[in-house]
Amino acid sequence: MNDLDEIFSESQSGRDYAQRYISYLSELLRSLDVEAVEKTIAIFQKARSDAKTIFFVGNGGSAATCSHFAEDLAYGTWTQGKRPFRVLSLADNTAYLTAVANDECYENVFVGQLRNLFDKGDVLVAISASGNSPNVIKAVEYANSNAGITIGMTGFDGGKLKGICHHCCHVRTTKGAYGPVEDIHLVLDHIISTYLMYMLRKE
Repeated sequence: MNDLDEIFSESQSGRDYAQRYISYLSELLRSLDVEAVEKTIAIFQKARSDAKTIFFVGNGGSAATCSHFAEDLAYGTWTQGKRPFRVLSLADNTAYLTAVANDECYENVFVGQLRNLFDKGDVLVAISASGNSPNVIKAVEYANSNAGITIGMTGFDGGKLKGICHHCCHVRTTKGAYGPVEDIHLVLDHIISTYLMYMLRKE
């Protein structure tokens, strides 16, 4: 039984389920390692100052978070007259993704793009609730071996991803409950992106 199974089994109504779910998210937020969040912010700031690119990779709901995060960081922080963040979600180019998946294998859909785009000092943000998605793991390994900086955003026990990234924002949950992990990853997007937006406006 995962956390959501337990919440549902104890709920008396839809309203009760909603209240319990919200309470559970609050617990997860309070348990976050804010030092890991601060480190991620610092890495993004340095990437901007050094004109490096920040890449995002992920599957399914995490792919949607990649798109959302990339938009918030690239456009949401944009400030007239200030150097912008160079950001790209590698989950968004359907033609490229399917070409690599068809011609090589699905595990290479992100590495296939990094081969063309990734430079020394660039940042790769790997988002995976399980931390074990093969294509995400391969992307991190590629970035690590090409003088990149890697940041993981994981859930559950962190999986393999937690151990191979240079830094990790880990949402500790039981296995199987993907929704709460994805919810917190989106909150992290908004915490980080809005902070960086305000910092740009202060420069």
